[in-house]
Amino acid sequence: MNRKHWVLARAGLVALCAGAALAAQAWTVGQVAPMSGAEASQGRAYAQGMRLYFDQVNKAGGVQGQPVELASLDDLGHPEETVAKTRKLLSESRPVVLAGYFGNRNLSALLESKSLDGSQIPLVGYQSTDTRVLASSHMFSTRAGLVEQVAKISTHLATVGITRLALVFEERPDAQELTALVTKAVNPSGAKLVTSAMLKSRSGSDKAVQELQASRASPQAILLVASSPATAAFVEAYRMEGGTAQIYATAEADIEQLAKRLPVEYMSGLSIAQVVPSPYKVSGKLNKEFRDATIAAGKSLDVPVSFAMMEGYVNAKVIVEAMRRSQPVTPEKMSAALRGLESFDLGGYWVNFKPGQVGSKYVDLSIVNAAGRVTQ
Repeated sequence: MNRKHWVLARAGLVALCAGAALAAQAWTVGQVAPMSGAEASQGRAYAQGMRLYFDQVNKAGGVQGQPVELASLDDLGHPEETVAKTRKLLSESRPVVLAGYFGNRNLSALLESKSLDGSQIPLVGYQSTDTRVLASSHMFSTRAGLVEQVAKISTHLATVGITRLALVFEERPDAQELTALVTKAVNPSGAKLVTSAMLKSRSGSDKAVQELQASRASPQAILLVASSPATAAFVEAYRMEGGTAQIYATAEADIEQLAKRLPVEYMSGLSIAQVVPSPYKVSGKLNKEFRDATIAAGKSLDVPVSFAMMEGYVNAKVIVEAMRRSQPVTPEKMSAALRGLESFDLGGYWVNFKPGQVGSKYVDLSIVNAAGRVTQ
């Protein structure tokens, strides 16, 4: 082989290796969420839902020829771990987007740490009712917000003549803002917030129950804004003390977890606002697509099908659409693509970030009947 041919062959080999390296790259989605501890079932299910869709996309060739991968780290539900693990993800995995975060205190700690400042990386899809989180330019919610959930509940109650409501919520620094938000959200239906009680810890349900029962306002229904463990503890304490008011919880309460923690007699009559279509029905294009994905995954699913898994699947579809609209795929381009996402149809579930960063208004109610079965 003469020198000219050797140089050409070497150049071809370098190009081939570079192409192989490029093909091996992937668009990384970073998640920090509870994968162990009290909220683990939701964190793991959400991650599984995202992987279901990413697997479908990768089998079809990926996004712009590159696969999409999910890098998940466990924060055990602890805010300080959320911050530390996010910093670790950003420095080591270099994701183009963050997704699937959980918890008021966790997201507040992340924002207060300023770990996202200076990077324009978006965080798409999270579970939080903190009013300050909603105002962050980094956050994009693919689920209906607290305003939409409370409005749906109060409108439903008004149709059966229930207008006197109590608000019960976990201890939080924005308690006044939350109360004002809920008061404003129930007004259009003619409902009124007559009393409130704070769950100062997950073991503080008994005191909250006493405050409600001592109130002269006699609420007809209770709006419960709390995590799954706190919701379960409150419902149990309230029913054990003979409380009879209907209880309506926001979407942070996971109905699958509650069904495992509470007996049928305590679950009966409980309603939960759901912010994604039911994963158990095939009533639309999105439901069918999700069902087909879970069937195809088969035994590789490491957690049961749930609303949290459906929400992760929905979130992944939004992320991939933003990637397809980004040239090239970078955190900055992703943020711009998300802000331009308007009336995007996921199969009967619409996402719209123009205007604002709460992209969905979909809310339905799951109601547990006397037999312990969920109706929707």
